[in-house]
Amino acid sequence: MSNTNAAHDHVFLGASHAHAERRTWMVIVLCAIMMVAEIVGGLVFGSIALVADGLHMSTHASALLLAALAYSYARSHAHDRRFTFGTGKLGDLAGFTSAIVLAMIALLIGYEAISRFIVPVPIRFDEAIPIAVLGLAVNVASVLLLSGGVHDHDHGHGRDHPAHDRPHDAAHRDNNLRAAVIHVLADAAVSLLVIAGLLLGRLFGWNWLDPVVGLVGAVVIAAWSYGLIRDTGAILLDMNPDQGMAERMRTAIEVDGDRLTDLHLWRLGPGHLGAVLCVATTQLRGPDYYHRLLARFSALSHVTVEVQRN
Repeated sequence: MSNTNAAHDHVFLGASHAHAERRTWMVIVLCAIMMVAEIVGGLVFGSIALVADGLHMSTHASALLLAALAYSYARSHAHDRRFTFGTGKLGDLAGFTSAIVLAMIALLIGYEAISRFIVPVPIRFDEAIPIAVLGLAVNVASVLLLSGGVHDHDHGHGRDHPAHDRPHDAAHRDNNLRAAVIHVLADAAVSLLVIAGLLLGRLFGWNWLDPVVGLVGAVVIAAWSYGLIRDTGAILLDMNPDQGMAERMRTAIEVDGDRLTDLHLWRLGPGHLGAVLCVATTQLRGPDYYHRLLARFSALSHVTVEVQRN
């Protein structure tokens, strides 16, 4: 005997989906303007460093474009019945892809830094420092714009429940937006390190500091990339997002002698969890009884219950 929630849709997008989508497009526009300005300015004024930074900005805009397209596609196909559990995990797929790109960027920066240890390259400080400052300013503006979308605290369907019946932050986190923020944060961190390295190099002649800063930046980006790959990969593989919540569900079900013989708990999208469970009971109880017991768990958006009579 089984049952799912009656008249249930499969829209499992985060509460801040539309807001985050708009913010991401705004940052793309900002990055595109700066990219064009740097490339055109570099060509007009003969600055290869400015052209290089503009091309670097294009990789940035491409990563953000991936996030924006994921938001748009998930929203426009939210009611598409071909997606059995909706499009809520599309952002996690985009976040996973962005994390792979970040890892590749870290490897490239590390390779370039090691190359400069082996074969030092003359540094044009007067040209490089203003470009690094400009890049930092754009990244700070991008972070501020994107951070306006990081407030996804939806706890389900408007029910007011104790905090201990809510899943931890991993269940609510928008990994698509997180990936976009990490991209601009990584670039901002590298810009900051580069500025410090260039200033010290210009003042004291420590040209070796430039590749050292590059290696540090590569390690920082790699660490952020690893965290994003780990978290998004777990969601894409349907790992249990909250063991504590699973145990509280077991306690709620087994309060009156029933046994929870099987439980599958996974994330459907930011703030939305799915559950399939099997209950063994000696009582004359149907699935609706267990749906009512689980109603306290506000993030459970799709629940299927099978009842086995002993």
